[in-house]
Amino acid sequence: MAVSVRNTSAAGAPPVAPTKADGHPYTYEMIYAGGTRRGYADEVVELVGMLIPDYTATANDDERAAARFRLALDVQVRLQAQLAVGDAMHDCTPEERSVILSRRDVPPSPARWDAPVPLVLITSFYEPVGSLARPEGPADRQIWLDPSTDWTLLTSLHAGGAIHVGARGAQNRTEESEGDT
Repeated sequence: MAVSVRNTSAAGAPPVAPTKADGHPYTYEMIYAGGTRRGYADEVVELVGMLIPDYTATANDDERAAARFRLALDVQVRLQAQLAVGDAMHDCTPEERSVILSRRDVPPSPARWDAPVPLVLITSFYEPVGSLARPEGPADRQIWLDPSTDWTLLTSLHAGGAIHVGARGAQNRTEESEGDT
């Protein structure tokens, strides 16, 4: 069973982490909803359920995959908008600004990306899964969101700065040990 609590401001001490009925701590902690919430869970699927309403009640793998994909699209748009403000946009060429500010109903597909503003992309559209070629360029200029599984979604959202996830103990999670799709 997962627990979500209101997060304190950055100026205050973090809330006391809840414990399970047996007194043990939860395996995972996630800061989400723009930093306003902290979620605690033992299973990765429960964390995703905090990000996607009714996710854990969805038994169909295809419906869960579609829900993860919709969340990745939503985060892509919000994260790209956050990155598009500031001085770095002034250093972009008009063509780069056009790609950054374009609608996302068609995935961006530049051959190369090394603009000062990172480009947020969703793995589902690009090789080897999708049909589009991945842009060449420095890895730090591309933020990849991967909705393939619960685990890849969470780790890519974490890497992109949309959420923060921590794990208690020395457990190493892999897709093979995760048991979800």
